[in-house]
Amino acid sequence: MSEAKKETTIFELADQFIALANELAGKEQDVGKVGTAMRFAAARFNAFEASLKSSDLAAEKDNALEWFTDEYKAMLNDNLEDHIKNPVQSREPEPEAAKDDAVQVFNS
Repeated sequence: MSEAKKETTIFELADQFIALANELAGKEQDVGKVGTAMRFAAARFNAFEASLKSSDLAAEKDNALEWFTDEYKAMLNDNLEDHIKNPVQSREPEPEAAKDDAVQVFNS
Protein backbone atom coordinates (compact mmCIF):
# COMPACT_ATOMS: atom_id res chain seq x y z
CA MET A 1 0.00 0.00 0.00
CA SER A 2 1.37 3.40 -0.93
CA GLU A 3 2.05 6.17 1.59
CA ALA A 4 -0.53 8.42 -0.11
CA LYS A 5 -3.21 5.77 0.40
CA LYS A 6 -2.36 5.52 4.13
CA GLU A 7 -2.71 9.29 4.52
CA THR A 8 -6.04 9.29 2.72
CA THR A 9 -7.31 6.55 5.00
CA ILE A 10 -6.16 8.47 8.10
CA PHE A 11 -7.90 11.64 6.91
CA GLU A 12 -11.08 9.73 6.04
CA LEU A 13 -11.14 8.20 9.52
CA ALA A 14 -10.50 11.61 11.09
CA ASP A 15 -13.38 13.07 9.08
CA GLN A 16 -15.69 10.42 10.57
CA PHE A 17 -14.64 11.39 14.11
CA ILE A 18 -15.09 15.08 13.27
CA ALA A 19 -18.56 14.43 11.84
CA LEU A 20 -19.55 12.70 15.08
CA ALA A 21 -18.03 15.53 17.14
CA ASN A 22 -19.98 18.09 15.10
CA GLU A 23 -23.18 16.10 15.64
CA LEU A 24 -22.54 15.91 19.40
CA ALA A 25 -21.64 19.62 19.54
CA GLY A 26 -24.96 20.41 17.91
CA LYS A 27 -26.85 18.28 20.44
CA GLU A 28 -24.89 19.55 23.45
CA GLN A 29 -24.61 23.15 22.21
CA ASP A 30 -21.10 23.17 23.71
CA VAL A 31 -18.07 22.80 21.44
CA GLY A 32 -15.68 23.00 24.42
CA LYS A 33 -17.33 20.10 26.21
CA VAL A 34 -17.20 17.94 23.07
CA GLY A 35 -13.56 18.94 22.46
CA THR A 36 -12.65 17.96 26.01
CA ALA A 37 -14.44 14.62 25.61
CA MET A 38 -12.65 14.04 22.30
CA ARG A 39 -9.23 14.72 23.87
CA PHE A 40 -10.05 12.37 26.73
CA ALA A 41 -11.17 9.69 24.27
CA ALA A 42 -7.97 10.15 22.23
CA ALA A 43 -5.84 9.87 25.38
CA ARG A 44 -7.70 6.78 26.49
CA PHE A 45 -7.43 5.11 23.09
CA ASN A 46 -3.75 6.09 22.69
CA ALA A 47 -2.96 4.56 26.09
CA PHE A 48 -4.65 1.37 24.87
CA GLU A 49 -2.67 1.54 21.62
CA ALA A 50 0.59 1.98 23.54
CA SER A 51 -0.25 -0.96 25.79
CA LEU A 52 -0.72 -3.19 22.75
CA LYS A 53 2.53 -2.05 21.10
CA SER A 54 4.72 -2.26 24.20
CA SER A 55 6.26 -5.30 25.79
CA ASP A 56 6.95 -3.27 28.98
CA LEU A 57 4.69 -0.22 29.19
CA ALA A 58 5.97 0.80 32.63
CA ALA A 59 9.52 1.03 31.27
CA GLU A 60 8.43 2.68 28.01
CA LYS A 61 5.83 5.05 29.49
CA ASP A 62 7.99 8.19 29.29
CA ASN A 63 8.92 7.47 25.66
CA ALA A 64 5.27 6.84 24.81
CA LEU A 65 4.22 10.12 26.47
CA GLU A 66 6.86 12.04 24.56
CA TRP A 67 6.00 10.41 21.23
CA PHE A 68 2.23 10.91 21.52
CA THR A 69 2.68 14.46 22.82
CA ASP A 70 5.01 15.40 19.97
CA GLU A 71 2.60 13.88 17.42
CA TYR A 72 -0.39 15.75 18.85
CA LYS A 73 1.50 19.04 19.09
CA ALA A 74 2.58 18.84 15.44
CA MET A 75 -0.95 17.98 14.27
CA LEU A 76 -2.51 20.73 16.38
CA ASN A 77 0.05 23.25 15.11
CA ASP A 78 -0.73 22.37 11.47
CA ASN A 79 -4.46 22.74 12.06
CA LEU A 80 -4.11 26.02 13.99
CA GLU A 81 -2.03 27.40 11.11
CA ASP A 82 -4.74 26.29 8.69
CA HIS A 83 -7.39 28.14 10.71
CA ILE A 84 -5.19 31.25 10.86
CA LYS A 85 -4.80 31.21 7.07
CA ASN A 86 -8.45 30.24 6.45
CA PRO A 87 -10.61 31.73 9.21
CA VAL A 88 -14.20 30.60 9.59
CA GLN A 89 -16.28 33.10 7.58
CA SER A 90 -19.47 33.16 9.58
CA ARG A 91 -19.83 31.91 13.07
CA GLU A 92 -23.00 32.09 15.12
CA PRO A 93 -22.35 32.93 18.75
CA GLU A 94 -22.44 29.89 20.99
CA PRO A 95 -25.24 29.94 23.57
CA GLU A 96 -24.13 30.41 27.15
CA ALA A 97 -23.27 26.93 28.43
CA ALA A 98 -23.27 25.69 31.99
CA LYS A 99 -19.90 26.08 33.71
CA ASP A 100 -17.77 22.99 33.18
CA ASP A 101 -14.48 23.01 35.09
CA ALA A 102 -13.12 20.28 32.78
CA VAL A 103 -13.12 22.67 29.83
CA GLN A 104 -10.23 25.10 29.48
CA VAL A 105 -11.13 28.57 28.25
CA PHE A 106 -8.43 30.51 26.42
CA ASN A 107 -8.51 34.23 27.11
CA SER A 108 -6.57 36.87 25.22
